[in-house]
Amino acid sequence: MSRYSLGLVLGFWKKYGIRPLGFWTTLIGASNQTLTYMLEWESLAERETKWNAFASDPEWLAKRAETEAERIIVERIENCILTPTAYSPMR
Repeated sequence: MSRYSLGLVLGFWKKYGIRPLGFWTTLIGASNQTLTYMLEWESLAERETKWNAFASDPEWLAKRAETEAERIIVERIENCILTPTAYSPMR
């Protein structure tokens, strides 16, 4: 994802209160083209509400289509929902 694309996404995430915890690229692994990010949610209900609002935002859809007319932003998306263990410092 280009810096332009990421900046565009971050603006929409901010609009909907989506809180990124961090972004990582792969240093050692299958592909150095992988971008991994973690988002913070209070609950699965909050995730569903905010993510669906973002994903269906007409302005976001138009900007994404405009950007992807030149080249695809994201080739593949994988989602994982994590929960901290009882011994996690994040608990």
